[in-house]
Amino acid sequence: MDHDQRFKTLILTFFDQFLLLFFEDWAARLDLSGVEWLDTELFHDPPDGSRHALDMVAQVPLVDGAEPGASASLLLVHVEIEASDRTTQLTSRLPYYYHFLRDKYGLPVLPIVLYLKVGFKGIGVHQCVETVWELEVSRFQYLYVGLPGLDGVEYAKGDNWLGVALSVLMKIPPDRVAWLGAEALRRLTEAPLSEQERFLLGECVQAYLPLDEEQQVQFESLLQSGTYTEVRAMNQTMYEKGRQEGRQEGRQEGRQEGQVELIASLIEARFGPIPDQVRRDLKRLSAEDLRQVAIKIPAAGSLADLGLPASSAER
Repeated sequence: MDHDQRFKTLILTFFDQFLLLFFEDWAARLDLSGVEWLDTELFHDPPDGSRHALDMVAQVPLVDGAEPGASASLLLVHVEIEASDRTTQLTSRLPYYYHFLRDKYGLPVLPIVLYLKVGFKGIGVHQCVETVWELEVSRFQYLYVGLPGLDGVEYAKGDNWLGVALSVLMKIPPDRVAWLGAEALRRLTEAPLSEQERFLLGECVQAYLPLDEEQQVQFESLLQSGTYTEVRAMNQTMYEKGRQEGRQEGRQEGRQEGQVELIASLIEARFGPIPDQVRRDLKRLSAEDLRQVAIKIPAAGSLADLGLPASSAER
């Protein structure tokens, strides 16, 4: 599962927790019970120009009295997920994305970038400035979260469950990495979450916990203790079993199984429980077809909009 798909799934499922965790003051101005996910396709120089997709765009109502300097009662929250260890490629595109959304929807736009490998100051405002010699001709600002710039131990101890899962991508003292991974999983097993939510957050911890060989031994030793009995059970997820089988047999089925489970979780987060036939149809799709289904989910109005076989979409 690639970074984009995993984090799109997490943010779609835990959007309110994401904003409350990193941008509490901004979240207080928004009615997070009325979020609508919009189409993210961007066409450059239509009809024959290139085609791009923004990561995530949410249309969110404002609370009374929170108009952002205009009469709008809605705001667009544009979230980009950046897995690179550099910012130059993304920052050159952000102003273009902003103007595209502003022109298309006629609404204020709040841009946010989630950096997986760039820390900056952890949470803040970044600027893109363009000059012609000494003349500043453009200044664009956006909110950012730089996970490597945050204290993983503090977030692992917090009560925001998305923050507990994301703590494994933050700064962690080397002697606490194994403990943090085991403790994050333990807390997630006890959290008031649905099974789908627990799966998504636990899978994130398992995927990104940065263990070297010595830390892996420490981690496995911790999981054998009585304190982490429930974590051992949690680790026997369909995704983990699939990955083990895939490694043992030298095939890609394990990765594919995990991808199907994540996409099924994303569909259920939007439309509620899905029929078994939908899962069977997802398992028949190629990796590229699964990626296309994932891209369509935020803007889909029904299962039929996902392009699944008619027999499953109609059930």
